[in-house]
Amino acid sequence: MFSSRHDTASSAVSHAGTISGLFKLLRPKQWTKNLLLFAALLFSFEEIRTETIVSTVIGFLLFSLVAGCVYILNDYVDRERDRLHPTKQFRPIASGQVNPTHAILFGMALLVFSLGVAFVMNPLFGVLCIVYFLLNVSYSFVLKHLVILDMMTIAAGFVLRAIAGGVLIHVPFTPWFLICTMLLSLFLAIGKRRNELTLLEGNTGSHRKVLDNYSITLLDQFNTIVTTATIISYSLFTFTSDRTIHLMWTIPLVIYGMFRYLYLIHMKNQGGSPDRVLFEDKPILITVILYVVSVITIFTIFE
Repeated sequence: MFSSRHDTASSAVSHAGTISGLFKLLRPKQWTKNLLLFAALLFSFEEIRTETIVSTVIGFLLFSLVAGCVYILNDYVDRERDRLHPTKQFRPIASGQVNPTHAILFGMALLVFSLGVAFVMNPLFGVLCIVYFLLNVSYSFVLKHLVILDMMTIAAGFVLRAIAGGVLIHVPFTPWFLICTMLLSLFLAIGKRRNELTLLEGNTGSHRKVLDNYSITLLDQFNTIVTTATIISYSLFTFTSDRTIHLMWTIPLVIYGMFRYLYLIHMKNQGGSPDRVLFEDKPILITVILYVVSVITIFTIFE
């Protein structure tokens, strides 16, 4: 009897560990990137209703699950290499917490479910989810090894998120907003590459082959161009978006946020994980909160 109870308890612990591992495979810490889907609601303040909020929340979860399926595929393919890595060896598949076959079957089922729900919600949103998935898979296996295209692919993923948020609540975006999204994403991607180069110094090729094609000087030049273009594009967006011209009062917040991020990249050697910077650097977090509050206040008062 004691042995039977012991086996039952061990089985329960094993199942709990597997479930926990499957959830970790989805990398929920990375889901903050998909908050961009809420930009459509923020800049279409009059469209905020219960149904639009619910649609955006569901869309956010679906995009996160689709991205999670890509992470599962990556971990499945790289499981042998990850076992030799000092930190990646603790990932669920590499560590043995999750059976590789179970992981890939879980990923396939989750992808079919997510895409099915997306198409039921909105066929165009479903198409965007497929494009987003294919783009991420292409990046993981091909595009991340191609100089410059690796960063542009990251930016394209953020643009897809912005478009998807508008599709969910049936509001179009101005070209200027999409350009701003693309440039800001490039800004973050360049900062990530620069951080990798700084941390790895002369041993870049063993970490990410494409880093052999970059230099600190080149990335700094890229950042100068993109920072200038982003600020100009956002300024033009505030004046030409067919919304209140008082959006221009948010321009200083955008400038400060970008300058603060550049400070962290150059003086603190940060920027490798933009999502961590957002929550760990108080000035940037406060700036983002002030920006959201400012946009909502401006639309409430002047429209």
